[in-house]
Amino acid sequence: MTEEDKKQLNTFEGKLKHLIYLYEESRKENASLKLQISEKEAEIERIENSRKELEEQYTNLKMARIISINDNEVKDTKQRLARLVREVDKCIALLNE
Repeated sequence: MTEEDKKQLNTFEGKLKHLIYLYEESRKENASLKLQISEKEAEIERIENSRKELEEQYTNLKMARIISINDNEVKDTKQRLARLVREVDKCIALLNE
């Protein structure tokens, strides 16, 4: 083997070692990115579940407000009807005199 062949072999070995180093670094980075993706997906799922829960609570709150408003309206309506009945009774009493 000539001196130039040894030089080329050393250059090749150096480039091969560098290539292997880059490959290992890429594998580590890929593993790290996969882990980050997994964590982000878990966070997205948690946030989505939280959003669904809050949406359900909001719907329940709206329903409760509607029911409470209707209960108040029923009371008001009953009071108005009772006043109207009293007024009609007064009018009938006046007509009977």
